Amino acid sequence: MKIGLLECDHVREEFRHIAGDYRDMFPALFAPLAPHWQWQFYDVVQGHLPASPHECEAYICTGSKFSVYDDEPWIHRLKDFAKLLYSVRKPFVGVCFGHQLLGEALGGKVQKAEVGWCVGVHTFEGASVECRVSSLNPFDTLNSKLDTPLDTPFNLLMMCQDQILQLPPDTQVLASTTDCPNAMILVGDCMLGLQAHPEFTVEYEEALMRSRVERIGAEKTERQLKTLTLPLDSKTVAEWIVKWVNFGKRSYGTKKT
Repeated sequence: MKIGLLECDHVREEFRHIAGDYRDMFPALFAPLAPHWQWQFYDVVQGHLPASPHECEAYICTGSKFSVYDDEPWIHRLKDFAKLLYSVRKPFVGVCFGHQLLGEALGGKVQKAEVGWCVGVHTFEGASVECRVSSLNPFDTLNSKLDTPLDTPFNLLMMCQDQILQLPPDTQVLASTTDCPNAMILVGDCMLGLQAHPEFTVEYEEALMRSRVERIGAEKTERQLKTLTLPLDSKTVAEWIVKWVNFGKRSYGTKKT
């Protein structure tokens, strides 16, 4: 199964010794659960996008130092590509910037959050939001097959200042945090967004936090550095994503009617 990684940024050179670039982090996260996945890398920030949505069977969109509302040609083209993926029902997973791009491209609104930066470990809990998805939520179908149910609270690393503040149409909130109400969303039945970074290691998160103290704020940085000792559920979330993508490969791929 070919997975397209839409690279919207690159890890700074001085940090690459920790866990590599995004094209290293994502395969490392999913390899134990999906050894059959074959990766195709697209350096989107340099203008490289798939010629067709059907080049890969699913796509994962990375984080970025950019904001999705920045007036950059590559961001506009990526939004158009996300709309195309939605129209042909191609499984898509947006992570952090990719999550926000999904929201903005499909009719939502992304802005800087009043709470400021979300960094360190945050707890995600199932959101009690009325389901507005007209078709069967594929997570409901998968839930009985998962080792850990989807409504189980889980811990993940976050590194963001922007958030989806207005949801796109046909969206269900799957999980929220105290500071991020729309932390995990499903748009339609084939577009999944996650504000957190399951691909990050604790060491990389700590390096980023210490390099951004002036932007994050010294007090918040010191407080959230202490959360890095908490257990993470990145493998559990990776399992959900793998099974959802595999389910989508069998169930989607035809244009919505």
